[in-house]
Amino acid sequence: MNIPLMEGCVDSYASCAAACQGGADRLELCANLAIGGTTPSPSLFQMVKRDFPVPINVLIRPRFGDFLYSGPELEEMREDIRRFRDLGANGVVIGVLTPEGDLDRDAMACLMDHAGQMDVTLHRAFDMTRDPFAALEEAVRLGCRTVLTSGQARNALAGTAVLRQLLLQAAGRIDIMAGCGVKPENIRRIYEETGIRVFHGTGRTGPASSGMRYRKDSVSMGLPSLSEYELWQTNEEEFRACARMVHSLPRL
Repeated sequence: MNIPLMEGCVDSYASCAAACQGGADRLELCANLAIGGTTPSPSLFQMVKRDFPVPINVLIRPRFGDFLYSGPELEEMREDIRRFRDLGANGVVIGVLTPEGDLDRDAMACLMDHAGQMDVTLHRAFDMTRDPFAALEEAVRLGCRTVLTSGQARNALAGTAVLRQLLLQAAGRIDIMAGCGVKPENIRRIYEETGIRVFHGTGRTGPASSGMRYRKDSVSMGLPSLSEYELWQTNEEEFRACARMVHSLPRL
């Protein structure tokens, strides 16, 4: 536990390639990171698994928004977990909350039963819980391997005080993985202030321009705040800088 590891958060084949070539130890494969990430397609998973020899954990999130799921949404999540388990995923990344802001133990336990022997990461639904320290103990009891968190702050650097407490409380029982706003220039500081050696990041440096020459700027296919002609992808050199920084951290 807490061995230096850099996980790439990726939502396209191009980003997977950039992260792997940049030294990713593991991928969290998603779709639609512009809205926080949703479940990726099995086709993308199969292509990435075929072409890149790194463990792949798959985000299981049926929609954008909160983490309070209906019965049909939980059924969809269970089926997605089963599908990716059968396709050979290393793990799944999940999170379900109650209306009161606690981990939904019953729903989580059911999802974990479907995961079988796969690794399970509790994603940043954790950062939306009312009591992160109680949620950590629940994650341990459920058998999660990792908690992905910014320390319930706007980014991991801002959340170092809580991250430090979480790592101390975890006491080697579960990995605390720092995520959100992880960059080459702040990884060492996050480590020095928390002791965390497990990091999660996109390695993005800004949008790339679309190859489209004809552009219809008056029409939006999604959120009006997002341009149809900007592509957000992992930058190989940025990710390599993150991975090198993480891999240079002292081992226990």
